[in-house]
Amino acid sequence: MRDADVPFDDRGLAYGDGVFETALVRDGRAMLWDYHLARLARGCERLGFACPDRDELAALPALAGPGQRVLKLLVTRGSGGRGYLAPQPAEPRWRWRSAAFEPAPTRWAQGVTLRLCRLTLGRQPALAGIKHLNRLENVLARREWDDPEIAEGVLCDEGGNVIEATCMNLFWKHGECLETPALDACGVAGTLREALLERLPIAAVTAGVDRLLEAEEVWVGNSLQGVWPVRRLLDPQGRERRVWTVSEAHRALQNAAHELLGYPRLG
Repeated sequence: MRDADVPFDDRGLAYGDGVFETALVRDGRAMLWDYHLARLARGCERLGFACPDRDELAALPALAGPGQRVLKLLVTRGSGGRGYLAPQPAEPRWRWRSAAFEPAPTRWAQGVTLRLCRLTLGRQPALAGIKHLNRLENVLARREWDDPEIAEGVLCDEGGNVIEATCMNLFWKHGECLETPALDACGVAGTLREALLERLPIAAVTAGVDRLLEAEEVWVGNSLQGVWPVRRLLDPQGRERRVWTVSEAHRALQNAAHELLGYPRLG
């Protein structure tokens, strides 16, 4: 169902009891659509309610409109139950909306500045990887800065392990190895991350900030913006912790990602 009023007793509104996806759509074709549908299904299964019919969802990209769009799909458990007690059976409710979208090519070419966030992510394996509606940790982390020169914040878990950026996944090169944080206890397993893990020798590792500071190259990426090289990392007080030179060494990972998303090659 397209965007419509949500009743006051919807459990997604009341408790964040649901999941969502945001997909890049180009002239009716959704990039990484199978990955989005697979993550949506995992999320619904993890929360314990039925996923919308795949055939109904398959029609959405064509309905998103012409040109380059972002399609957002939300699925909640629906209404009912008593307090936190979920209704049995649930009657899930889903809504979608599309809007025009443009990426940030300057950030592809020149790279971005990141900062370390004060907020730490709680470890909850039952929710790890899925894109559930309760994103308050990310909202609070994003409130930590208002400098437009800072593109993203780096989030660690309560044990000091690097997990993700506020709305992107992290990648880095350490020695000869490409690495990304393991997301078995918290964090969102991005669809671009999933696709790159299948195509490139990227290891999912448990590592602290020191590993990031030692890296030869660092990137952040998601399925809407593509991949941005990182050129500076700041601490929560705005002090510079590390500077990288954006070079052709960054382009191989970017180009692998951009091929998946239909974005131009770099370099």
